[in-house]
Amino acid sequence: MSAALHPFHLAFPVDDLAQARAFYGQTLGCSEGRSSPEWIDFNFYGHQIVAHLAAGEAANDVCSDVDGKKVPVRHFGVVLSMAEWQTLADRLKAAGTQFIIEPYIRFKGQVGEQATMFFMDPFGNAIEFKAMANPDYLFAK
Repeated sequence: MSAALHPFHLAFPVDDLAQARAFYGQTLGCSEGRSSPEWIDFNFYGHQIVAHLAAGEAANDVCSDVDGKKVPVRHFGVVLSMAEWQTLADRLKAAGTQFIIEPYIRFKGQVGEQATMFFMDPFGNAIEFKAMANPDYLFAK
């Protein structure tokens, strides 16, 4: 894995900016950057995500089978360290988050062994947080 990653930028639809501020800012702990009456920038673990007002655009109903689980095809997220992942999983559980896929370890004993969890934001955007058992294997075959 490269030591110097470049931040990515992702724009996604939301129905309510105040609710986006609460979810991304308070629940996930993302600091807020620039904003307007139509969008808000958030610092998503060093990456720029932008919540844009676009009512009804976040529908997410197509899934793919991965490790026996139905994974939302359209999703975004970040790869954390195992300790960061566990801390976030504990915080989300304590907050009563309804998971699509509860936090668990998938591909146990394989090169791609990883901790993962999926949940929806309040607008239907699927989010995955994962952590690799061995971070060097993120792109291993």
